[in-house]
Amino acid sequence: MLRVENLVTAYGKIKALRGVTLEAREGEVTCLLGPNGAGKTTTMFSIAGILRPTSGDITLDGESLRGLGAARVVGKGVALVPENRLVFPQMTVSDNLHAGAFSRRDDRKRQRDMEKIYQRFPVLRERSRQPAGTLSGGEQQMLAIARALMARPRILLMDEPSIGLAPIIVAEIFRIIAEINREGVSILLVEQNARMALKFAHRLYLIQQGEITFSGTPDELGQDEVIQRSYLGG
Repeated sequence: MLRVENLVTAYGKIKALRGVTLEAREGEVTCLLGPNGAGKTTTMFSIAGILRPTSGDITLDGESLRGLGAARVVGKGVALVPENRLVFPQMTVSDNLHAGAFSRRDDRKRQRDMEKIYQRFPVLRERSRQPAGTLSGGEQQMLAIARALMARPRILLMDEPSIGLAPIIVAEIFRIIAEINREGVSILLVEQNARMALKFAHRLYLIQQGEITFSGTPDELGQDEVIQRSYLGG
């Protein structure tokens, strides 16, 4: 459903992405792995409309998203859960959730979705009047996911959802990711915790120095000893 083709994105004269091509299929979890500085977040920001690629294309069901800008990309059905959560710390949990639905005008459905969010994340109901900045790291990650879901995305971009979290919270976050996917939301996932991510991924890509170096399934990755040593440590 989502296709990135020959994407080049630069910071000034420095090319961060050098012709990246990948696709996220409908109903699947697609994982993008790579070392720090490889271009993972740049890829996500380019898809989300935060960065403007210099060439190449990004399409959703054949419709180009390139150059639309972040607000219009959200309106097309693509929502980003950014690295380090980036909730609005001074705003309440409730206001953060409403901010996620900024592009929607269906007030009744939006209220129903708020109730679904609170059912999925009971702690957010309990904290609904608190400033988001007072939440724990795990609670902020749940809020960031919930805020993105309020946009009713067809595909969810998730950038390092487990970063900085305790193992028990990481397990809960990945349980939530699997549940969201089972409900029909496609997911493009960037994750440093490769072993955990591969338990949930249907398809994966490896990126290094702004270029895709491997694409395939987790089983195919497991058969490549060189990549196993490089990315999984064994």
